[in-house]
Amino acid sequence: MPIIALTGGIASGKSTVSRRLSALGAHVISADELVRQSQQAGSPTLAAIERRFGLGVIDSDGELDRAALGRIVFDDALARGDLEAIVHPAIGVEFARRVNEILLVDPRAIVIYDIPLLVETNRVDEFDSVIVLTCDPQIRHDRLVLLRGMSSEAALSRINAQASEEDRVAIADWTIDTSGSLEATIVQTDELWAELSAAYRA
Repeated sequence: MPIIALTGGIASGKSTVSRRLSALGAHVISADELVRQSQQAGSPTLAAIERRFGLGVIDSDGELDRAALGRIVFDDALARGDLEAIVHPAIGVEFARRVNEILLVDPRAIVIYDIPLLVETNRVDEFDSVIVLTCDPQIRHDRLVLLRGMSSEAALSRINAQASEEDRVAIADWTIDTSGSLEATIVQTDELWAELSAAYRA
């Protein structure tokens, strides 16, 4: 059963492509969803985060205050490393569980793992192949400002904190250019699914 990484910069359209691949028959797992699940109130992971970073990262409902935690780790490589050491093992366990569940119900499944920070976490070799969404950084900037309400400065900071377009393309087996219309992205995604099916289900 192939496990294929799907990655791209912030606001490059990963959710759109993931939804389309799921509709076409892929089994999509979201790294962001696994992170959120692992950090739910009452979880051992959240308790470990609280011990390391303090009560200031826990909101009044006992849930993780992601914005507060983000402010701590964004520019602090040591703190970010500590967070990853807490979160990644829990994510790995849940990812393996979901893959095993998929395999039981669909031995010929193609699993797509939506993982935004694939390049940044040096995990390329863990996957059978890699899909990279390419999109001009200026277009991604504009999407963050217009669609997510970010300031221009915040958008640029988020984009610049991630790997470059060139670094992502360098590890790609397939690419989808999401700079254009939604329709154009869907067409490319459909074409890619046909190639994946031919490569892994022939």
